Amino acid sequence: MSEIKLTQLSHGGGCGCKIAPGLLQEILGKAQEKLPFANLLVGTETSDDAAVYRLNDHQAIIATTDFFMPIVDDPFDFGRIAATNALSDVYAMGGTPIMALAIVGMPINKLPVETIRSILQGGEAVCKAAGIPLAGGHSIDSVEPIYGLVALGIVHPDRLKKNSDAQAGDVLILGKGLGVGVLAAALKKDMLSADGYAQMISTTTKLNAVGSELSALNGVHALTDVTGFGLLGHLLEVCRGSGLGAEVKFDQVPVLSVALPLAQQGIGPGAIDRNLASYGHDVDFDPRLETWQRRLLADAQTSGGLLVSVAPDAVDAVLSAFGNAGFAQAAVIGMMRQGAARVAVR
Repeated sequence: MSEIKLTQLSHGGGCGCKIAPGLLQEILGKAQEKLPFANLLVGTETSDDAAVYRLNDHQAIIATTDFFMPIVDDPFDFGRIAATNALSDVYAMGGTPIMALAIVGMPINKLPVETIRSILQGGEAVCKAAGIPLAGGHSIDSVEPIYGLVALGIVHPDRLKKNSDAQAGDVLILGKGLGVGVLAAALKKDMLSADGYAQMISTTTKLNAVGSELSALNGVHALTDVTGFGLLGHLLEVCRGSGLGAEVKFDQVPVLSVALPLAQQGIGPGAIDRNLASYGHDVDFDPRLETWQRRLLADAQTSGGLLVSVAPDAVDAVLSAFGNAGFAQAAVIGMMRQGAARVAVR
């Protein structure tokens, strides 16, 4: 463990560092028209997980970048989490990673060389587990510690899974339990148990490689991963891109066991309030839901689970794929339906 607490060197951590979705929309502008490049299969128009460019009839390149400030104090774990989170965007498009580059910003006057090296080694370990080279990168002297990856992947154009192709009647399946932001907030308050920390590391360092397998299944229509905007925020992106509404059954949403009592106590990152302020007007909450339940659905996930929109007759195949890949909490959480791009939570 680093003698200097990494989380004390940054104002935020993990995907909770993301600019709130409402402000991000203002910055980017409301008109996100498809760029005039025929081979650009995915650009900025649907807030998808990565850009995708068709190379030929059989191959498309996936390009994405993801980086953030520390969510934990252990430098090796920080590197692992950041790298796992970055590679998730490739899997969320149904692709397979082929290479990564490191993004490194460190306060070199505050952190020992050994600590910085350990962060990078954590990222290298994840890339090795994914079977890809960490082939280079770029570094700067930064006020706050920042680490992440540029991740490149490949996918057959016919197996590409966007967040905008959900169909009415599809069943929604979530691959990992919610609560990472809650656990991270508890860690900063010195309220997280050893079991809680172990659970947090286990889920945030588990590669979503099953996404490559899911893309080959008939009936899988849309894929995305749940990160900084929370389950509701990323589901709303699916709704808007697909021109559909969605319904979520709270009692079916998987939650990390240690995070549940902490969430019930009101513990969570500031990103929850920013998320709800940005998109809460597009969510219809059952009035019987408690405040902590609403907040948990907007909890900023770091290296969260895949969210799958799948035809009813393919649900068993998707759940089987998740189960075989070790995603024990994968569960059906709701469905897509005709209607305005809103989410109803029951």
